[in-house]
Amino acid sequence: MKLSVIGCGYLGAVHAAAMASIGHEVVGIDVDERKIATLSAGEAPFFEPGLPEILSAGIASGNLRFTTDMAEAQGAQVHFIGVGTPQQKDGYAADLTYVNAAVDALLPFLSPGDIVAGKSTVPVGTAAELAPRIEAVDAMLVWNPEFLREGFAVQDTIDPDRLVVGVADGEARAADRLREVYHPAVAKGTPFLVTDLATAELVKVAANAFLATKISFINAMAEIAEVTGADVTQLADAIGHDARIGRRFLGAGIGFGGGCLPKDIRAFSARAEELGRGESVGFLREVDAINLRRRERAVTLVIDALGGNVVGKHVTVLGAAFKPHSDDIRDSPALDVAVRLRGLGADVTVTDPEALENARRQHPQLDYVDDRDEALRGADAVVVVTEWDEYRRQLSPEHAASLVAGTIVVDGRNCLDATAWRAAGWTYYGMGRP
Repeated sequence: MKLSVIGCGYLGAVHAAAMASIGHEVVGIDVDERKIATLSAGEAPFFEPGLPEILSAGIASGNLRFTTDMAEAQGAQVHFIGVGTPQQKDGYAADLTYVNAAVDALLPFLSPGDIVAGKSTVPVGTAAELAPRIEAVDAMLVWNPEFLREGFAVQDTIDPDRLVVGVADGEARAADRLREVYHPAVAKGTPFLVTDLATAELVKVAANAFLATKISFINAMAEIAEVTGADVTQLADAIGHDARIGRRFLGAGIGFGGGCLPKDIRAFSARAEELGRGESVGFLREVDAINLRRRERAVTLVIDALGGNVVGKHVTVLGAAFKPHSDDIRDSPALDVAVRLRGLGADVTVTDPEALENARRQHPQLDYVDDRDEALRGADAVVVVTEWDEYRRQLSPEHAASLVAGTIVVDGRNCLDATAWRAAGWTYYGMGRP
């Protein structure tokens, strides 16, 4: 099938390459000439495991190409909209500028019977507003939300855990077309859920809201553990054995970040207010507040560990990306902690396997060192804020102790073996742990 993907950022680039890898003929379209040039050369403009391989393979096979010319979308049977929906600069609501611009630019090149498939995360009701414009040219709108995990996005696109397609009344044939698009996943029995447009829009934000709530719940328990002497990791293990709760996403630490969860729960709250149902998701404000408090807590632990004053102290921060297996620094708790410590007068050195270039551009006031061991050398305190394997598994506490000036470690992700680090002479501080 011939497909177009409008928007070649994180979502669009992965989707285009993944669809080409399963046999479709795909054109990716974006207004950013530099991004298109990079992708056309078979290079990924961001770090995502597995993407460079399917990107270069798709281009070599002729199944995948990229352009800035929207006219190249003409002739495709399905057009995916994968542009960003960032938080508005003056509020919590989602900015739909790019979604509307993408649809407006695409309309002249649609043919009767074409399908426009929205993948961007949008406020519920957006599809209903877009549908008349698309139906006016005898095309059909469906909403097909993405559920990508950064670091696993290629796998999640090719072999998803579920597929959701929202359609307008009487448009069952549009869902059948999407079944053809995702034929390998459908053939292996992946759940394929057909809903109305509003439900499909809600699925994405509801999923993110639930995950954010689960993370903030265990971090709220960490706050209680810190004043009672309990151990939140043991607590999470105990309640995680309950099948109704489960252990995943019960890792207490400095909280979530990235380009999805923070802005999506804020946009959901804003949309609920617009609908007159703000009280229904009022708890999301506290979810957000708990999340931000954990970053403050990590900074406080460093200050206390260094005797109440970090001025002139050398603090090494292990991690810059908001999560491992990514170079994404959007709303990164790791960089937030580093910047706060720098603002308090500490000499802060940041290292990360993939995200340093992005971090340098956004926060040039910090010192960046590519080599982990060099970053540790002479540190008065070490803060683990992104749980890369380079820090949680491959760094022995004995080796680290041979490099630093002071054996203080703040484990912002509760990912280190506290017993082993203490046995090696470190003063260990966890999040919600004695």
